[in-house]
Amino acid sequence: MSDQKNIQTPKRRPGGMGRGPGGPAGMMPGEKPKDFKGSLKKLALYLSVYKLRLFFVLIFAVASTIFMIVGPKILGKATTALFEGIMNMIANNGQGIDFNYIGQIILFLLGLYVISSIFSYIQGYIMTGVSMKVTYDLRRNIFAKINRLPFKYFDKTSYGEVLSFLTNDIETINQTLNQSITQIITSIATIIGILVMMLSISWQMTIVALLIVPTSFIIVVVIVKKSQPHFSEQQTYLGHINGHVEEMYSGHNVVKAFNGEQASFDTFDHYNDTLYSSAWKSQFLSGLMMPMMTFIGNIGYVAVCILGGYLAVNGRLSVGDIQAFIQYVRQFNQPIMQIANISNILQQTTAAAERVFTFLDEPEEIEESNTAFDLSKVSGRVDFDHVSFGYTPGKTIIKDFSAHIKEGQKIAIVGPTGAGKTTIVKLLMRFYDVESGAILVDGHNIKDFSRGDLRGFFGMVLQDTWLYNASIRDNIRYGRLDASDEEVEKAAVAAQVDYFVHTLPDGYNMFLNEEASNVSQGQKQLLTIARAILADPKVLILDEATSSVDTRTEVLIQKAMDNLMEGRTSFVIAHRLSTIKNADLILVMNEGDIVEQGNHDNLLAADGFYSKLYNSQFEKAEEEDLENELIQDLEDLIPNLN
Repeated sequence: MSDQKNIQTPKRRPGGMGRGPGGPAGMMPGEKPKDFKGSLKKLALYLSVYKLRLFFVLIFAVASTIFMIVGPKILGKATTALFEGIMNMIANNGQGIDFNYIGQIILFLLGLYVISSIFSYIQGYIMTGVSMKVTYDLRRNIFAKINRLPFKYFDKTSYGEVLSFLTNDIETINQTLNQSITQIITSIATIIGILVMMLSISWQMTIVALLIVPTSFIIVVVIVKKSQPHFSEQQTYLGHINGHVEEMYSGHNVVKAFNGEQASFDTFDHYNDTLYSSAWKSQFLSGLMMPMMTFIGNIGYVAVCILGGYLAVNGRLSVGDIQAFIQYVRQFNQPIMQIANISNILQQTTAAAERVFTFLDEPEEIEESNTAFDLSKVSGRVDFDHVSFGYTPGKTIIKDFSAHIKEGQKIAIVGPTGAGKTTIVKLLMRFYDVESGAILVDGHNIKDFSRGDLRGFFGMVLQDTWLYNASIRDNIRYGRLDASDEEVEKAAVAAQVDYFVHTLPDGYNMFLNEEASNVSQGQKQLLTIARAILADPKVLILDEATSSVDTRTEVLIQKAMDNLMEGRTSFVIAHRLSTIKNADLILVMNEGDIVEQGNHDNLLAADGFYSKLYNSQFEKAEEEDLENELIQDLEDLIPNLN
């Protein structure tokens, strides 16, 4: 197939093309998932492939945390030894500070911290590999899914939104897997470990320390509840801004041509003002969380210090234990904050995962059967048998369409805009399936072909050219990827491409830029025609294929196109009726029905709908000439009147 771009380009809707600020790794509370558990289960299925690696991540993360947690208590022993030594010196009882014992404790503590760091590095290395593998699989599955989706999906979904699945949503999942999972493990292990260590020191002080937890939890819940709508609005309008900028940039020529800069700026200003307001509120409210948590933590810290001093005075606690307990109290708030933050991140990540899995669960094009007959014997006879079709249920646009096309005929499909001409081609290519009736190729229902085999019969040249960022040679070779350089150049000669390629720098090896704007529109159209010639199809489809070609170039390629269509069944959709005079059969469509059919001369003689269409082109030209003559006469009269 020479050109696979969808003929109808749906209106681009604003999509989330950027990642928002705030929170770890640029993540923030955003859209709430509709099916939290279901999305997590599906994500867990991707992770289940790496169960062994995740087991080692758990072991190393917990081990690293344990070694870090026991540190303060061991350090407390050194503090106690130092305090007792100082007191001995004050008492002058002949005993001093046992530096040897303190040194051993410090070396042992240093060893613990080194081992903890090594374990932390190992679990981070393993988890990074797992997250990269999962996101690699998700990206691969999404890209493969795009090729399996029916065209009707893209009629209701913008390309930018599909692109955001591959970028924003996957990146959100990646960063959460890479950072938040290990944070969850270490935070839970830290909370449990610190709680055990605090209880081993003093249960009374532990109760006082735990009183701050419900207060902190309430504050977190209240702030998150208040900030959530603003974060959601921030993400929404960030998507609006990205979508608007993308649309305005891609169509900046049209914007300038119609003096639309101010209207575009006003729209951007509205989005930007709303984004500023929601971002300010969300960031301010989320920024309150840490100061409030710190304030509550300090109150608990003061209470613990007072109780610890009382217990130490009564000889029920050593100074080192108090110092260790105070460190644990300081550390206790941190994992609570991390879990609170991770809960928000998980909410956003699950929403991103839900979008991805919803996309992956979209109904695909159904291959009902594989082709079970000899494809080499298919010649190109096409029959439309009472075909009816509508893009949306209840709105039929092709009504009881029937036609018989013989092998090798040139068929022109004409009619006013919206008559259903291009829709017929889409049905023929099985971009969409008919609602009733059937389309037959050599007597076989096209549903009996696999889509790949069916589309292999067709060479298609569309009005909207599609070229990609590669050399001219590679763009032509896209019609048949195994073609040699000689075959590519032969197709280029037949399509009148060769003559202008040699005027370009690097010739066939010249790279086209992303928009292919370094060649003219007419040259782009010629390249797509060369691609169709190289494909050597049995059925050729030309949808306004020469609409972007100047008159001189059109004359040059007309003979080549006639040679190309020789012996092939060809469907030509054209608005300029003068280009299809030599068609074997002209199908005249209006409102989804064939209202007339025949050759050019017979249809003109019938003086019906086709005749009116054909003559209206010349009438319009004559009216324009008459207007120009009247204007010239008036300009000649004005000097005489003065």
